[in-house]
This record gives sequence, structure tokens and C-alpha cells, in this order.
Amino acid sequence: MDEPQKLPSAPKFRLVPVVLGFRAQMVLLVGSLLVLMLGIQGLYLNQRYAALMEDQIGQRALNVARTLAANGLLIEAFVTPDPVSIIQPLAERVRQQTGASFVVVGNRESIRYSHPLPDRLGERMVGEDNDPALNHGAEYISRATGSLGPSIRGKVPVRNSGGAIIGVISVGFLANEIEDRIAADMRSNFLLMVGIAGLGLLGAFWIANRFKRAILGLEPHEIARRLQEKDAILQSMHEGLVAVNAQGRITLANAGARRFLSDSEGQNPSGQDILQALPLSRLHDVLRTGEAQYDKETWVGEQLVVVNRVPILVDGRVEGAVATFRSRMEILELSRSLAEVRQLADSLRAQAHEFSNKLHMLAGLLQLGNVQEAIALIGEESRLEQARLTLLQNRVHDAALCGLLAGKLMRASSQGVQIEVDEGSSLHSELSASGRHALTCIIGNLVDNACEAPRPAGCSPMVVLSFTDLGTSVVVEVDDNGCGVDAAHVEQVFERGASTKGDGRGIGLSLVRQLCRELGGDVTLEPGEQGGACFVAVVDKARVTCQAGVLYGQ
Repeated sequence: MDEPQKLPSAPKFRLVPVVLGFRAQMVLLVGSLLVLMLGIQGLYLNQRYAALMEDQIGQRALNVARTLAANGLLIEAFVTPDPVSIIQPLAERVRQQTGASFVVVGNRESIRYSHPLPDRLGERMVGEDNDPALNHGAEYISRATGSLGPSIRGKVPVRNSGGAIIGVISVGFLANEIEDRIAADMRSNFLLMVGIAGLGLLGAFWIANRFKRAILGLEPHEIARRLQEKDAILQSMHEGLVAVNAQGRITLANAGARRFLSDSEGQNPSGQDILQALPLSRLHDVLRTGEAQYDKETWVGEQLVVVNRVPILVDGRVEGAVATFRSRMEILELSRSLAEVRQLADSLRAQAHEFSNKLHMLAGLLQLGNVQEAIALIGEESRLEQARLTLLQNRVHDAALCGLLAGKLMRASSQGVQIEVDEGSSLHSELSASGRHALTCIIGNLVDNACEAPRPAGCSPMVVLSFTDLGTSVVVEVDDNGCGVDAAHVEQVFERGASTKGDGRGIGLSLVRQLCRELGGDVTLEPGEQGGACFVAVVDKARVTCQAGVLYGQ
């Protein structure tokens, strides 16, 4: 038997939430608010209008009744044998002239002397609301249901010449006629409200389009996402970025900029005047002239930075300015590090060439059969290198710092500079990552400065290095046999850019002083025992050891 065929299953439908765009949301919101306000206001005004109309009609009915009650012919008719023959024509004439629905005149027993329907003459008045007029002489407006239906009536007593109440006059307007008149007036009001609501919706659509163009056609959630992305990008930039408004007040400063701003301490400086945060800033010049400035050097606190400044132009007007800056010291330090790498590579090539010569020498001795001399030469070279490495490994616990010193000794040897490490030197503390970086920078710069120091003619370059971590400080002393420094220029050598070695130099010693002071110490220059300059750098040991890293990281 054939297997039964399976019928295709019915397609499944999912309810997908409809997300209205910004324009539709704004039109819907403004339109709904406008219609709601117009509806509430129209309802209130309609009720007020209906109440006023009823009051005015009631007063009109009361005034007609008063006028008729004062008519002498009507008063005299009450005492005639046939009051109806006089009062009925008079009342009907008044009714037609005033537009009232009815004018009914009754005697003390509420028997009608006039009525719009002649067949109801002589019958008792309906409504049971004549007592205040007949018994108390009151004039009032009554709302009651009579023989013609619900109505608004003006009730006035009829008095004879002696003041006695002899009857009552009731002038009324039917409620359905009043409602028809009010409805006719309300119809025009309703059409006016509909027209206003239509104009309001058109205005809402125009405003929504205008806002849509102003926000470049983006939806609110897209704007929020882009703002978050922009903030994340700005805060992740290593370069500092500061934006100011037309008055020179900071509107934006990323995390990179807060490192440079004075008294900010990592807080948001928004709202401050730029000159308060950066006293040497030239952003006010950019705001005044509207001209951009590129790759300008300036000082921010104690740091030399490279700044780019550009104006923010809106329709040709300067509405603010933006400055981006990066540390000149970092750029120079990177350049110096690259230069050191190139110099180290040159030194390695020189050493390779030197060892190549020694290998050729060994090959020649072996070919000549002088095996003992070749062995002695190998032993001597191995002993010198091993003694140098053993000396450093025994006195320096940190492997990275030991490697730096070994590299410096190797490089100095290739340049013809003799470096001696003082026998009493020792550095056995376990350094933190930041402490290792600081000490390698301090020692490296001081050793390089001593190796490059100018020397008298015929003087063999020599540098003596000593260091110790005994006590609460780490002390590094570098002594050279150069020409030294004149006492009048001692402070000048630590200034940025001050150097006798050419342009682009004069950074190392200023960086050493900055690091030493940040680590609770300082660097000084003293007359050296070798006849040249002796630099002594001191830092707080607690700030460069691993134990300090734990404490300061809390």
C-alpha cells in the first residue's frame, strides 16, 4: 500500500512588533495631545455654553412674564365675566412676538386663562410649581415638565391695584427647542475644533520633519548608540582631547586629557574655563580668529606636549574649538628607545666582527699547531665574560635590570668605554613592574649620559657605577672621568632641552629627575672621584618593590 501523503503544514505566522519611526511617533504624540486638549476644552466650553444658554433663556422668559404681569389690560381682565376672551389673544400676541413656546396665564386656583392650545383652556396648569408665586409672591425660573413637555419657565405673580395676588403668568421655552438651538451652535464649534485639530496635525508633521532633518534622519536609538560609540572612542584614545564652547568653557575632556589638566585629579572638568584647567592654552586665540593650529609645542604642567587646535564652525560661525595633544616626552622617549635599539644592533655587529677576528685567530693558531695557545685564548675570553655576568647576577636580583646592565656593559665596551661596577653594589629587592621600568630608565639614562660625556683629549673613557637598596631607599651613583659640569650650570642640566650634544637632546636627565621625584626622591649632581661629574639618584624603596605595588594598588 502506498503511504499516505502528508499535507503541507499551514504556514506559521508570528506577530512582529511594529516599531514606529521618530517622525510617526512625534506626529502621533503631538496629534494625540492636541486632540485630547481640544476635546477636553470643547467639552468644557460646550457645557458652559449650554448652561449660559439655559440661564439666558430663563431670564428672557422671566422678563417677558414680568412685562406681561404689569399690563393693566390683563389685570383688569381678571375681574371681567369672561377673562379668557381678553387674556388669550393678548398672551398669544406676546408669545408670537417674543418667540416663546408658551405663555400661560392662570388664576389663584391655577386655572388657565390662556394657552397655545385652545382646547386646554380652563384646565388646571401642569407642573405643580406655582406655589412660590401664588402663595409667596416670588418671581423665579422653574424647570419642570408641563403639558407640552419639559421646559424652562419664568414665573411671575399677577397683582391687582391693591397688591393682592390674583393669578400667575408662566412664560416658557421647551427643552427640546433649546437643545436643538444649542446643538446647532455646537455644530459650528465642532467644525472649528476639527479644523484646528487638522491644522495642529499638519503642524506636528512639519515639526517632526524639521527635527528629522536636524538629526540627519537618525532615529533616537541610533543617536544614543552613536553617542555611546563616540564616548567609548574618545575615552579609549591615548591622546588627550579637550573641546570648548564659544565662551571658552570645557564641554568635553577625555581620560587622556585629564592626566594633563591641572587640579583635575581624574575628575570631569566640564564647565571650567579652559585657562583655569590649562593656563597656557591657546584655544581662545582659535575662538577669536577661527584659524586652526597644527603641531604646536607647549607646556602642560611639567610635560611638553604637541598640540593640534581646530575651530568648530557652524554656518560659518565659530561655536567652539577642539584641541588634541600628546606628550612630547613619550614621542622623544620612543625615538630614544628606537635609537638605542639601532645603536645596540650596531654594537652587536661590531662585536660579531670582533669575534669573527678572534675566530680567525683561533683558526690560524690551530692550523699552525699551537693548540695550547688557542686553548689559553678561549679560556681568557670565557673567563672575562663569565666574570662580568656572574658579577651582575650576584648583585642584581631582577633579571630584566640585570639584562639592561649587561647590555650597557657590552655596548660601552664596543664603544671603547670602560664601565666598572663597584664591588659593594647590590640590589636584591624584588621589583614591581612599575619600579622595574622606573629604575631601568633612571640607570639607563645616567649610564648613557656618563658614556657620552665630553672628556679631555687623550683621556680613556671610564665610568664607575654603584647601586644599593640597603635601608629605605634605592641609591644609584654614576661617576665619570669627563670634563664635569660648571657649578653655575648644575640646575640647567636637568632642564628639558638643555644639552651640549645637539638638537633633540636634553631629555634624559630631565626624565630622570621627574621619575625620581615621582618616586619620593630626587637626583643631584656632585663632583666625582674620577674628576668628572657624579650623578646620585635616590628613590623610595617602598615605591619600587612588589610589596609597595600591592599597597599602592589598593
